[in-house]
Amino acid sequence: MKVLLPLVIAAALGAVAAPAAHADTNDNWVVRFGVHAVDPKSDNGTLAGARASITTSVRPSASLEYMFTPNLGVDVLAAWPFQHDVKLSGLGKVAQTKQLPPTVGLNYHFLPDSAVSPFIGVGLNYTNFFDTKGAGALNGASVSIANSWGVAAHAGLDVKLSPKWIFTADLRWVDIESDVKVNGAKVGTAKIDPLVYGVSLGYRF
Repeated sequence: MKVLLPLVIAAALGAVAAPAAHADTNDNWVVRFGVHAVDPKSDNGTLAGARASITTSVRPSASLEYMFTPNLGVDVLAAWPFQHDVKLSGLGKVAQTKQLPPTVGLNYHFLPDSAVSPFIGVGLNYTNFFDTKGAGALNGASVSIANSWGVAAHAGLDVKLSPKWIFTADLRWVDIESDVKVNGAKVGTAKIDPLVYGVSLGYRF
């Protein structure tokens, strides 16, 4: 994370500084609406001495991408709040939380003029956890999950349906690690590191 973050920032600044002469004058924006799943990795660390697991959540999503050149674009991912259950081995569900994971990324599109164009990217994610509540063995307890900054990797495929319309399937890996507290005392770190995958329909303008 400490090594990758400066590279992400440098890449983003480089894109912003790209000469305007290299950008198309028309249809530089792509807006996408779809659905995405946040699927945490299988081993989510240890909380209060017990193995933790965090459930998958699927929600509507949206993104906006600006193309500096036919190949290079910067996008912002947003979504309806995802909701996850936190479970502990032997105890079952002990908490429920919601989160918003806005992500800014720099994407490289390999074949922008083709009917099918793969792309890869790298970016920065901020995950905001909120409305966290204890359940089961922790019902009534004050449970909090710290917000997280992390690097995000991105890959996907654009399928051109028409000059304006695009179908996109994509996959992100996001670095999310958050301290968990119960009644103000830290009980461990949730290592979530999810895959975020989904499909969307895009429009160029």
